Amino acid sequence: MRLYRSYALPAMIFLAAATFSRAQQANVNLDWNPQKNTENLVPYGGNIVSPDVQDNHMITFRLKAPEANQVMLSGGPILLALQSKAPVPFKKGDDGIWTLTVGPVKPNIYVYRFILDGVSIVDPNNTITGSSNQPGYSSVVVHGDGPAFFDAKKVAHGSVTRHIYHSDVLNGEREIFIYTPPGYDSKKKYPVLYLLGGSGELASGWTIDGRANFIADNLLAEGKMVPMIIAMPNNQVLHRSDPKHVEKTYMLFEKELRNQIVPFVDKMYSTIRTPKGRALAGLSMGGRHTQMVGMNDLDLFSSFGILSAGDMETEKLNAAFFADPKVKEKVDYLLVGLGSGEVNENVGKRSASTHESLQKHDIKHEYFIGGEGAHDWGTWRLLLNDKLLPNLWKKK
Repeated sequence: MRLYRSYALPAMIFLAAATFSRAQQANVNLDWNPQKNTENLVPYGGNIVSPDVQDNHMITFRLKAPEANQVMLSGGPILLALQSKAPVPFKKGDDGIWTLTVGPVKPNIYVYRFILDGVSIVDPNNTITGSSNQPGYSSVVVHGDGPAFFDAKKVAHGSVTRHIYHSDVLNGEREIFIYTPPGYDSKKKYPVLYLLGGSGELASGWTIDGRANFIADNLLAEGKMVPMIIAMPNNQVLHRSDPKHVEKTYMLFEKELRNQIVPFVDKMYSTIRTPKGRALAGLSMGGRHTQMVGMNDLDLFSSFGILSAGDMETEKLNAAFFADPKVKEKVDYLLVGLGSGEVNENVGKRSASTHESLQKHDIKHEYFIGGEGAHDWGTWRLLLNDKLLPNLWKKK
C-alpha cells in the first residue's frame, strides 16, 4: 500500500493539472491556446463549444439556434484572414446546431461576430469578448506551436494600475491605465510613452486587446527595449458621433493632455519631465491625435507613433511642426506604420501622404508596412512589438 500511495498520488496530481491546463476557456491560467478544445468541456454558462481551434489552425464555430433561418460569420479581421469579402454562411444540423469550419488561418487573434437572421451578435458561447465603446464582439485565438509575442510568458512581469482622476477640462471623472516595468524603482527616472486608442476604444483597450503589458514584459526580458512607463489614457473627449467631432476633438484633447494627463502621470510616477523623456503614439484616431496634437507640441514630446493614420494635407495640419527651425533636433523617433491590408484603403493613402511630406522636409522617420492584417489589433500589436517599443529611447 505504501508503494502504491507514494506513486499514485503524484500521478493523480499530474492528471488533475493536465485537465485544468487543457480545459477550454476555463480561465484558470493565462493560456496561450485557450480555445483548443481537448475534452469537449462547455464553457460555464454556455450550451455548446464555440469556437473550437485545432492545432492545424482550423476553426469550428457553433451556434445553437433551432428557430433561426440564417447564421453567418462576419467581422473584418476574420474575413480578411479567410480572404473572404462577404460573410460566410453556417450549415444547420438536424439538432438545431449551426456549424461552420474555416481555415487554416495564420496564428493570431481575430475579431468576429455572428449575423443571426440579419442581426449582428457576439458568439454567446465564447468567453473572450471585447470591451469597448462600441457594440460587442468576440475574439478567436488561433494558437501556434507556443506562446506568441503578445502572450503571458514565464518572465518578470510589470504592473498595470487603473487610476481615476478628475478632469477640470472635461468636468468629470476619467480613467487612465499605467504600466510600470518589472522592478520599477521610484528612485529612478523613467521615460513615458503615452499610448492612445482609436475611435470606439476605451482606455483599457491597449491592455485587453492590445496586450501592451505582455508585449513590453517579453521585450524587456529579451533586452529589446528600454524600461519605460506606458500611460494609456482615454482619448475619447467627445462623443464619436457628435456632428462637430472633428472641429472640437483636437482642441479638447490637447487641453486634456497638457493640463490633466501629463501632470497627473508626472505627479504619480518617477518620470523624466522633459520632451526627450516623453513619446506619444496612437492607433487610428489616436494616430490622428498624435499627429495633430503631439507633433505640434514639441515642448512636450520628442518621439511619435502614427499607427494606421495620417493626413492628405500633412503640411497644413502640422504647420507649426514644419515651421520649427530646430524640428530635426527635437524629434528623436517618428514612426508611420500600417498593416499590409490597409495600403490601398483611405488609411493607406493618408499614411503614404504623411510619409511623403516628412520626406520632402527631410524629417528622419520610419515608414513601415507589414503583417497580414488591416485596420485591426493584429496590425497594432505587431507595430508595437516590432517597431515602436524597441526603437523608443534606443541607445545610439
